Amino acid sequence: MTEQEIEEGKGLAIISYLTIIGTIIAYFMNNDKKNNFTSFHVRQALGLWAMYFILAWVVSGLDSWFATFGFWLFFGVLFIYGFVNAIAGKYQTVPLMGELFQKWFANLGK
Repeated sequence: MTEQEIEEGKGLAIISYLTIIGTIIAYFMNNDKKNNFTSFHVRQALGLWAMYFILAWVVSGLDSWFATFGFWLFFGVLFIYGFVNAIAGKYQTVPLMGELFQKWFANLGK
């Protein structure tokens, strides 16, 4: 991976962490150029959003303020971690599930 490729894909990689709409926009805009750096971060963001929605459904059934706060804190930290890595131009997976996201969504961006 060259520095030029990282710099070219950095903008879309950052956008992919902003919202689920940002992830979708980054995915479709990356289909033309197929930047590996952007594809990596789109897979990370898509995995985070999928886990967010699945776990939000589970946590909503608990009706507990502590569970809700922990849920928001947990995903807030993970999204910030991915966002900062995209800004820094790093290929670091998010903790806990990042490697699985790369395997599950391996066909995205290729």
